[in-house]
Amino acid sequence: MSDPALRRVLNAAVPFAVRLRRTFRGVDVREGLLIKGPSGWGEFAPFDDYVDKAASRWLDCALEAAFGSWPVSRRSAVRVNAIVPAVSPDVAALLTRQAINDHGCSTIKVKVGGALADDEARVASVRDALDTSLGRGIGRIRIDANGAWDVATAKASLRRLAEYGLEYVEQPCREVEQIIEVRGSCSVPIAVDETLRTSDDAQALARQADLISRMADFAIVKPAPLGGIEACLRIVEALPVPVVVSSSLDTSVGLAVAVNLAGILGLEIACGLGTGALFEEDLVSSPEPPVDGMLTVRRVAPDLASLLQARDRVSDERAAWWRQRLTAAWYAESEQRWTEIIGASA
Repeated sequence: MSDPALRRVLNAAVPFAVRLRRTFRGVDVREGLLIKGPSGWGEFAPFDDYVDKAASRWLDCALEAAFGSWPVSRRSAVRVNAIVPAVSPDVAALLTRQAINDHGCSTIKVKVGGALADDEARVASVRDALDTSLGRGIGRIRIDANGAWDVATAKASLRRLAEYGLEYVEQPCREVEQIIEVRGSCSVPIAVDETLRTSDDAQALARQADLISRMADFAIVKPAPLGGIEACLRIVEALPVPVVVSSSLDTSVGLAVAVNLAGILGLEIACGLGTGALFEEDLVSSPEPPVDGMLTVRRVAPDLASLLQARDRVSDERAAWWRQRLTAAWYAESEQRWTEIIGASA
């Protein structure tokens, strides 16, 4: 390897694997690399199906956290929503009550996109738990279909689910024209996520104000797949709709990046950052849960014991795979941006 900056990054990278409490979008173990730099720790953990160019944006986010700098936050803490995965109605109600009673969360994001009867039963149980615990009309429900619906299914599902009082539906369909058609025929506000973060050039897409305005009422901004805080700030500046910052199933180290972005933007709306409850294990011994529905804006460093345990769960083969993946992401997009910065910080 002839690139000294890449060699420094790889030498500072520690593989990790942490288990989730239950399978979430097909994932039950979260793997990746932590990278240590002069600014702190960055997390490189693109999902396995991300191509090298897309993974390079996750690397940009990790390197920015480790070697770059962020603007000063405008808030000391940010409001978060809790998350209810695709679970049974009874479990959904239990998770909702725990989010309210243990963490003070009054906004719940519910995963949908399966059979309509199952989705409705889950959303109904969350609404009942919110109304029983907080009083009718106080708690908010967001639903996230992750682009699973076609137009006809989206319209039928939203007609039924709208009865439970939805703040918005996240990514009802995969394609832009599908989302525009759905938005024109339903009363539920629409937020776009995958449309933005899987774009080859999210900033250029954000500048298409007319298209975004026809498609969405909100935009979901995730720093890891969009390239870090600096990249997200440029995207947000171009967007013609309000934003909600969300995480990417990150450990506490990676989650802190998204919390900082929400703080820098000064967002008052609840952001999609209550993912810590999904983890059975973490890279810190005592992960900070939401308090009064809020997370503190701060950087997070791993505990040595927790990091060593997480490292030891990674096989030699997977550790080598992750290092090869980082190298491929580096040469796909990140090399030119970071070689000089990392070299100067040596």
